[in-house]
Amino acid sequence: MNGGERGVTLTGDADRVRVVLRIRGHVQGVGYRVSARREAARLGINAQPENLSDGSVRVEAHGRPGPVADFRRWCEQGPELARVETVEEEVAGMDGR
Repeated sequence: MNGGERGVTLTGDADRVRVVLRIRGHVQGVGYRVSARREAARLGINAQPENLSDGSVRVEAHGRPGPVADFRRWCEQGPELARVETVEEEVAGMDGR
């Protein structure tokens, strides 16, 4: 079920959403993970970014729909030194499935 905001997947509880994003481009070695955690905290959501062996960054984020949508938009740009090519979303429920 889509919440109307691009990139935000509702997972049964309209008060909280969970997204899993795969960010590709020049996104490792540029402070992407640290900046993503900082942006998530600023927005009042939880985010766990991790570097993947293929050079991309995977971020699991959850919180209220509006701030999660704002975070996804931030991920499309990332920190100053990043060069984001694509942001893909994996569909997952709040329970991780």
